[in-house]
Amino acid sequence: MTHDITREDDRECKAFGANEDSAEIRSALDAFMRAFEEFKDANDDRLAQIDRRLAADSVTEEKVGRINQALDRQQKALSDLITGMNRPELETAALRHPQTGEHVQAFDKYVRKGDTTHLAHYEGKALSASTDAAGGYLVPDEIDSRINTLLRAVSPIRAIATVRRSSSGTYKATLARTSAAASWGAETTARATDTTTPTIEEIDIPSGELYALPAATQTLLDDAEMDIGEWLAQELQTVFAVKESEAFVNGNGTDKPKGFLQSTIEADSPSLAWNKIGYVASGAGSDFVATNPSDKLLKLVYALKAPYRPNAHWVMSQSALAKIRGFKDADKNYIWQPGIKSGQPSTLMGFPVVEAEHMPAIAANKYPIAFGDFRQAYLIVDRTGMRILRDPYSKKPYVLFYTTKRVGGGVRNYEALKLMKIAAS
Repeated sequence: MTHDITREDDRECKAFGANEDSAEIRSALDAFMRAFEEFKDANDDRLAQIDRRLAADSVTEEKVGRINQALDRQQKALSDLITGMNRPELETAALRHPQTGEHVQAFDKYVRKGDTTHLAHYEGKALSASTDAAGGYLVPDEIDSRINTLLRAVSPIRAIATVRRSSSGTYKATLARTSAAASWGAETTARATDTTTPTIEEIDIPSGELYALPAATQTLLDDAEMDIGEWLAQELQTVFAVKESEAFVNGNGTDKPKGFLQSTIEADSPSLAWNKIGYVASGAGSDFVATNPSDKLLKLVYALKAPYRPNAHWVMSQSALAKIRGFKDADKNYIWQPGIKSGQPSTLMGFPVVEAEHMPAIAANKYPIAFGDFRQAYLIVDRTGMRILRDPYSKKPYVLFYTTKRVGGGVRNYEALKLMKIAAS
């Protein structure tokens, strides 16, 4: 079964970026939709075999697995194209013309030549704009903000969580667990002398230090056409994003963010304590229950309170998504649907899906699927001031740039997040 690209698809392709890229987008979209239709046909055959004789033959299982992997590759190719075209522009007026930004100009000279004179001069005028040479110098705000913008684009949890900036080592967040009471009354009815005060909880989010060592040759640094800010942002985005993403999911909270899977997790119930995350069981010891597995996902959706569902996301690994992609609802419709419009992710039961490689695979007693309003559930704190220390000696002929960034993270609203546990109960 094939999928023909329509004029509507063509308009969507043009929305992705420049016209010269539309043909490449159309080709990737066409391949992706063909793979999805082929997957559905093969999986329908597999399910029919199971209905007839309680098991699918090995040839069909192998075919479905192979097409599923191809579908993953096609989806990644399409996502990479869309991400590339939607990547935020790094250049600002100050970066294109270093003379227009005093701190940017001083930073540019430090990175290229190791000249600290101008940074010292700027420090005198702008107080704490830089630190001593042993600790490195602060990256200008223009470049710092661009790095964080790129991190948000490529870090799955950062893209859906709440992000705050702080000037202190520990960020204190407050959460109202209960609301203040209210009541009705006529115009002349006596009012109660007091109402129930809301329960306020304070959460501390400490920062851990994330560091990287991007390298460049002096010849590259001498190139006047090289945009220092863009180069630094591109060098740091991937390495920082990978480390951050791992910590936001599984970090133990020691010198790094505390991941949401490191919270106290218990079976979901109305009496679950506010500082615990509830889980719904998959129905089988090491997999999903064989009959109507999508019912378990539906149960997970409705385990989340109604106010959090409109902005909820699924978070899971690619391997878990590959498994769920073959599930159907009671009306025999596939519950997973691809996202083919600009900026639109794939959906599961109508809710967007975020792939996070550090979520566990489907296995006994693991939590491979999260569902919740991550804006409410998870808080990321970036400490103001990314630092960089130029090192031209350690690895000649390369110049190393020891770059540090302080970031913290933790759950702030436990009831806004639910998990799927692979277990019988």
